[in-house]
Amino acid sequence: MNKSLGAFYSGEYRNLLNECGYTEEQINSRLEQAWITLFGGNGEEQIYWESGTDEGYMLDTGNLDVRTEGMSYGMMMAVQMNKKDVFDRLWKWSNTHMRLHDGENAGYFAWSCQPDGSKGSDGPAPDGEEFFAMALFFASHRWGDAAEPFNYSEQAQQLLSICIHKGEDRFGHPMWNPENKLIKFIPNCEYSDPSYHLPHFYELFALWGDPVDQSFWQEAAAASRAYLRLACHPDTGLAPEYAHYDGTPNNDKGYGHFYSDSYRVAANIGLDFEWFHVDEWQVEEANRIQAFFADKDPADYRRYRISGEPFEEKSLHPVGLIATNAMASLAGNGPHARATVEQFWNTPLRTGSRRYYDNCLYLFSLLALSGNYRIWLPLAK
Repeated sequence: MNKSLGAFYSGEYRNLLNECGYTEEQINSRLEQAWITLFGGNGEEQIYWESGTDEGYMLDTGNLDVRTEGMSYGMMMAVQMNKKDVFDRLWKWSNTHMRLHDGENAGYFAWSCQPDGSKGSDGPAPDGEEFFAMALFFASHRWGDAAEPFNYSEQAQQLLSICIHKGEDRFGHPMWNPENKLIKFIPNCEYSDPSYHLPHFYELFALWGDPVDQSFWQEAAAASRAYLRLACHPDTGLAPEYAHYDGTPNNDKGYGHFYSDSYRVAANIGLDFEWFHVDEWQVEEANRIQAFFADKDPADYRRYRISGEPFEEKSLHPVGLIATNAMASLAGNGPHARATVEQFWNTPLRTGSRRYYDNCLYLFSLLALSGNYRIWLPLAK
C-alpha cells in the first residue's frame, strides 16, 4: 500500500462526484442546499433546531429525543462546512445538558436527552464521545480555541483521557478495552459495535491527544482495522450491529445481524482509506458490499444475516444505506463503484419521521464524495 496516496499525507481529496461527471457547480449547489434544508429548512427534511439564544440540537425525529450520536455528527458537519455558529450552539447544548457530573459515568455524556435538555439516560454511547473529540480537534484547528467551553482542543484531550483511563484512577469503566484496545458498545460491557470503529480518528488522536496516550491510539487504530476484517463477512462484506471481541456476531439481544448500525461500517472504511490508504483489504471489502447490494431494490432492503440471507423485516433507513454504500467507493474499485455513487446522487434527502439517521448519513456521504470531508490540521503558529 502506498500511504502517500492518503489525503493525510498528500493533502489531496478525491471528488468522486466530479469523477462521475457531475460539475463543480452542481456538486457545490447540492451540498449547500442539503445543508440549508437540514439545518434551516421547512421541517420536511430538517433535523436541526435552535434553542434559546446560543444553543441548538439535532433531533432524532423517529424517537423524538436528542442523542450524542446526532449532536456529535452535527458538530462534525458544521466544522466541515465552516459553520462556526452552528458548531458552537451544538457544543454548548451538549456540554450544558448532556455532560454527566456524578456516578461511574462522570465526564461522559448522556447518550439520550429530551429537547428541553432533561436527561433520558445516565449512561453514554461511545460513538458520540469519539465524534465529539474529533470534531473538537478540527474546530480548534480551523477556528482556534477560545474561552471555556470553546477551548476545543483542551476539551477534546480531556474527554479522550477520561475515555481510556476510567477505571485506573477514576470510578467507572473505560470506553476502550485496555488490553485489546477495542472500543466497547457501552463502557460497562465487554463486546463491541463494528460501526463504532474509526481507525482514521485514532490515527489523529495519537497526534493530538495527550502525548502519554500516543501508543494507545496507534495500537487502537491497528486493532480496529484488524477487528473489522474479522467482523465483516468474507463473501458478502456485511457486518453485524454487535459483535464479540473475536468478531463473531453477538446476537444475545437480537443485534447480531446486518441492520441500521451496520450501515456505517462501509462509510468508515471508505473514509479511512481516503485519509490514510494503509489497508488493501478495505478495497476488497468495499467491492464485496457493493456487489451484495447491486441487484437489490432499495424499496426491498431488509435486515440480513451477515451471510446474506434476508429477514422479512424491511430496512428502517434505506436512504442511509444507499449513502454509506456510496461512501465505500472511496475505497472500492470494483464494477459497482460508479453505479453506487450515481444511485446516491439520484436519491433525494428523506422526509418523514425516520429521516434523522438517513439524512445524517446522506450529508456525510455528500461531504466525503465531493472531497469535503477533510482532516483539519493545527493552525500555523
